[in-house]
Amino acid sequence: MAARMWMVRAGRNGRWADAFLNEGLVGLGWHGVGDPLRFSSKAAMLAEMKRAYPEMSHGQAASGVGQLWRFERELTVGDDVVTYESGTRQYHLGKIRSDARYAPGEIEELTLRRSVDWMTSISRDLLSNDTKNRLGSTITLFKVPQSAADELRRTARGESSEDAQDRAKIHFEEEEDPFESLTEEAALRIADRIGQLAWDDMQRLVAALLRALGYRTEIAPTGPDRGRDIFASPDGFGFEQPRIAVEVKHRLGEKIDAPALRSFLGGRHKDDRGLYVSTGGFTKEAYYEADRATIPLKLMTLDDLSRAIIEAYDRFDNDGRALLPLTRVYWPA
Repeated sequence: MAARMWMVRAGRNGRWADAFLNEGLVGLGWHGVGDPLRFSSKAAMLAEMKRAYPEMSHGQAASGVGQLWRFERELTVGDDVVTYESGTRQYHLGKIRSDARYAPGEIEELTLRRSVDWMTSISRDLLSNDTKNRLGSTITLFKVPQSAADELRRTARGESSEDAQDRAKIHFEEEEDPFESLTEEAALRIADRIGQLAWDDMQRLVAALLRALGYRTEIAPTGPDRGRDIFASPDGFGFEQPRIAVEVKHRLGEKIDAPALRSFLGGRHKDDRGLYVSTGGFTKEAYYEADRATIPLKLMTLDDLSRAIIEAYDRFDNDGRALLPLTRVYWPA
């Protein structure tokens, strides 16, 4: 019988994915609760959760307690674990190698931890739509449905409907916010669609986003691009500030490194602004390079691009909408 598989999310937008992978762990937060291992009942932990986080609703506090309790009591050594890194669109698979331990003072948001042997990574683009949907829950910790776990394992080996009862159980136990779940799934599905665009259409889409934000754009012709693919400014000529130089790299699964950023920055004027879009994400060193840049520089992953487009889509022109047709969904406030 195959081991159980758990999804443990690395914070919003995979914020702690590097810590998970580099330090060989998965973890949860709620540091205000202190050592969650000291509680003998959920009720006692819930009382402390409410005291530490009075701004939480009862449902939010109960959900947090449920995740801590499950992480401590239900996950076991030998279980499989998966986490998602949105910047690279990679699911990382590993195996749990330790009991839960309390680790205050290391990373505040990851005070309850388990050691993990990370074994392989799988591109989201290799998975079926059914499995993508089943992995789309916004809950921090949940048991992966068997069919999705089986597909992840088959894909990891190179081999070529979520159970409704399990899904209902997840909703009941964790009280997932349906609007948040829908919003997160929409961003993931839009990112999937954007990832299928050809490179030149990706340039046009980024240019459409900039126009929706109030800029006039110029896309560099095919050939040497003088260190940029798109030029944007309020007047379209570059006489008015800000002048934005944009590089677009559409290489799924290939991270942009620090030397590539230095090359891009090398041709910039001191009054320029930089936007570097990489559908394959960025290395940790690239983010350090961006922090040290002499001009304001924004690094944008495919997930970032998807969310920015959602925010600005009402202002998209016909060219942008033709590249990425989206439908509005209304939800009760």
